[in-house]
Amino acid sequence: MATPKALIMTGNGLNCEEETAYAFEKAGAHSEIVHMDDVLSGEKKLEDHQILAFIGGFSFGDHMGAGTVQALKYQHHLKEDISKFMEKGLMIGICNGFQTMTRLGILPGFDQNYFSQKVALSVNDSCRYEDRWINLRLNETPCVFTKGIENMFLPVRHGEGKLYAPKDIIKRLFDDNLVVMQYCDEKNRVTMEYPNNPNGSLEAIAAICDPSGRILGMMPHPEAYVSPYHHPSWTREKGKLPEEGEGLKIFKNAVRYFD
Repeated sequence: MATPKALIMTGNGLNCEEETAYAFEKAGAHSEIVHMDDVLSGEKKLEDHQILAFIGGFSFGDHMGAGTVQALKYQHHLKEDISKFMEKGLMIGICNGFQTMTRLGILPGFDQNYFSQKVALSVNDSCRYEDRWINLRLNETPCVFTKGIENMFLPVRHGEGKLYAPKDIIKRLFDDNLVVMQYCDEKNRVTMEYPNNPNGSLEAIAAICDPSGRILGMMPHPEAYVSPYHHPSWTREKGKLPEEGEGLKIFKNAVRYFD
């Protein structure tokens, strides 16, 4: 098919739009950065795109909880459009975007039961903003974005990243193979220990997808590691790092899905 178009919604406290757009462009997509108000008003249409990105930042100042106000706006103004988009498009929520997805009820999407919140991303156990690089173990899931990836090293930047849900929901996430990423140590062992698990997420969950695998929510920032020069040790590891940052794999998988 033609080059897929990625819609990156920004505005009202969001950031990372330029980095996310660049990552999609470098992966082979056509990126369009659009203020969310233009989508809410109908001036821009979701249906004109194949990929939708909910980016990181601090939408509406994180008032009422990270992602809450943004989720309410989408719930009341874009519910039908989002529902139609989810039938065939790809969606990724990064950091604040993941928080918005959970509050909107897009994830985990058990039995295609959307718009009903099942999990939450709450205040970090450290009770502070965490800005650090972490190791991730990727599980075998239907997720389109992470196909063929076993491990990643990415940065996190959040104050509310602790994934929390009732025990039965957590169990079903694992039973249905929807836990895409878990925080781990340098030896690839899943851990609850700080700082390898930067927020205290239950079962060290860092990312989940819906049963179709086309909707992904993740706390780490793949758009922040698309070049080897983004690596925190690039000056010491110069010449040893791969030509592309590990996060770019996420975006390449999204584009490859439409081949």
